[in-house]
Amino acid sequence: MAGLPKSIDETQALLSSEGYVADRSLATVLYLALKMGKPLFLEGEAGVGKTEIAKVLGSALDRPLIRLQCYEGLDVSSAVYEWNYAAQMVEIRMGEASSDKASLNDGVFTPEFLIKRPLLQALEGEEGKAPILLIDELDRTDEAFEAFLLEILSDFQVTIPELGTIKAKEPPIVIITTNRTREIHDALKRGCLYHWVDYPDAIRELAIVNAKVPQASENLAKEVVAYVQKLRQQDLFKNPGVAETLDWATALIELDKVAIDPQGVSDTIGVLLKYQDDIAQISSSEGQQILTDVKKEMATA
Repeated sequence: MAGLPKSIDETQALLSSEGYVADRSLATVLYLALKMGKPLFLEGEAGVGKTEIAKVLGSALDRPLIRLQCYEGLDVSSAVYEWNYAAQMVEIRMGEASSDKASLNDGVFTPEFLIKRPLLQALEGEEGKAPILLIDELDRTDEAFEAFLLEILSDFQVTIPELGTIKAKEPPIVIITTNRTREIHDALKRGCLYHWVDYPDAIRELAIVNAKVPQASENLAKEVVAYVQKLRQQDLFKNPGVAETLDWATALIELDKVAIDPQGVSDTIGVLLKYQDDIAQISSSEGQQILTDVKKEMATA
């Protein structure tokens, strides 16, 4: 198992070793979160690579990644634990049929009947092998669950009435992400280190494309990045994220493109944009102007 990085530079190199091109500000806050044992709260638009940070960290540190995907209506039974009522009923019936009162006296509220959900799994990690706990898209849940999560993260323990309190031998490395569809309460943020993950600039996005899609030619990679960067300056409902940039570069390669052209853009625009209004806007003269500007920049570079 890889040890925790000992400096900001080591943290940046650790992410880079897994193909994640991070700027120094992100590497700094991640290093501090690991050093201080604090949850890392990552906020930003969808598609900028927040979730990928947790995945890369788990792989780089050789630690299990436990992911709690948040959604509306998420509750304790889905996030922490619930009892396997079907198995408990079978056990009760078997005990009654065999008149084995001793087994019934042992009860059915024992660990073997407990279904462990992500938060409990993360708390039960072995000492020295604490997992990466990814709490993904927290803004999709309600404030009641947010308050419950705050309680768990404060002490890294949970109480199960039938079994008692379960406390982490070593707190997991916690990464919380939100797409900011609603504001998260200050109380939770205060217990975390915060970082806003923005869209990368052209230089870093080109480095990401080169790392993730190495089969793309130098010219194609530069044109793809330049086009996407200009696309994000338009008044779109949903800007393309880094994942869309990588998918678009891959799609163009699959179509044997060595440069972007009007037909290629038209054929693959659905890889970049996911809303019809945005597609209609870029399919008009606006999209052609972006392509013209990109070609001029490439010619003079």
